[in-house]
Amino acid sequence: MQLRSQYAAEAIGTFILVFTGTGAIVLNDISGGQLTPLGIGLVFGLVVMALVYALGDVSGAHINPAVTLGFWASGQFTAKQVAPFILSQCAGALLASLLLRALFGNRANMGATLPREGFVYQCLILEFILTFILMFVILNVATGAKEKGIVVGIVVGGVIALEAIFAGPISGASMNPARSLGPAIASMNFTGFWIYLLAPPLGALLAVPAWRWIRLAKRDL
Repeated sequence: MQLRSQYAAEAIGTFILVFTGTGAIVLNDISGGQLTPLGIGLVFGLVVMALVYALGDVSGAHINPAVTLGFWASGQFTAKQVAPFILSQCAGALLASLLLRALFGNRANMGATLPREGFVYQCLILEFILTFILMFVILNVATGAKEKGIVVGIVVGGVIALEAIFAGPISGASMNPARSLGPAIASMNFTGFWIYLLAPPLGALLAVPAWRWIRLAKRDL
């Protein structure tokens, strides 16, 4: 029963993330840009912050296959739960994107993360670095002192907003394969989709040894 609750939490959490985050992109298109890229970035950051506090004690609020892989690589998550978590996240993202399409039609590519024309490999590197930063921050604030846990939602949400505002106009600032999968299928636009399947998991996995090295250095002080 507990595992089912965790899978449901990941599916619902990722649904909320994609529905509100990519929904902001769709509604920005409908409103003629009233929300602005800054507003879209803040929507992503705020919804992640809310979900960390709402679901953190249930499933850990990964809501991102790359984060799930990062927690597994760090030894804080069991291997047998990786596939069910990722499937739940992808199902929630897809449902959110299909619902947005049913409500508003195929607008703004349903918020798909598309590399800016002429910047394909720059986007690959951007997504890698962005996810590295995200996972590195998550590992450092989600473990350790209780005081850290109290502010984890604010910190993680803040990093998401920062990176979305910073890199959104170029790469879409996905950092999340499920977030990219839903809109890609709903809009049937898979331009550069391989970037968002490859770079975020690699960035998250590389953050793990960096986190361990920092932790080891701190213990040696």
